[in-house]
Amino acid sequence: MDIQINGIMNDSIVDGPGLRLAVFVQGCPHHCPGCHNPETFDPRGGRRMRTEEIIQMLRDNPLLDGLTLSGGEPFEQPDACLVLAQAAKEMGLGVWIYSGYTYEALKKKDNAAVQGLLALCDVLVDGPFVLAERSLELDFRGSKNQRLIDLKKTREVGSVALWARPAW
Repeated sequence: MDIQINGIMNDSIVDGPGLRLAVFVQGCPHHCPGCHNPETFDPRGGRRMRTEEIIQMLRDNPLLDGLTLSGGEPFEQPDACLVLAQAAKEMGLGVWIYSGYTYEALKKKDNAAVQGLLALCDVLVDGPFVLAERSLELDFRGSKNQRLIDLKKTREVGSVALWARPAW
């Protein structure tokens, strides 16, 4: 399956905990003022890649803790992102996904791949970037309105549960 991407970082430490393969998908309808990836806005930009190539990158790096799907807007390419998330989970890796949509808006989408991603991913960083709420002191997000949602716990308790960094 093809996916339109802006880029890939094979050793990210800022897009979730541990060492991660971060895939920045191309195309974003949100156009948040102050976005740090404005080059991802145009869905025709970037380059096409086969999901199989990205899955091979996951296999080739035994040091990875997880996969992060960012952007752009991963939920604009949910089928391809779901293929990547499924492969990562089969390898025992954690999966984080970033979205300018809120969890509540995503839950309302009538799209099997969107719902599949919400069912499979470990953490959703949700909500648009808001420049007035920007902070460099936040873990794994850019503005205070964005939430780190622990999707497994959210599914268990039936309401939004926030992710907390584990105590070491």
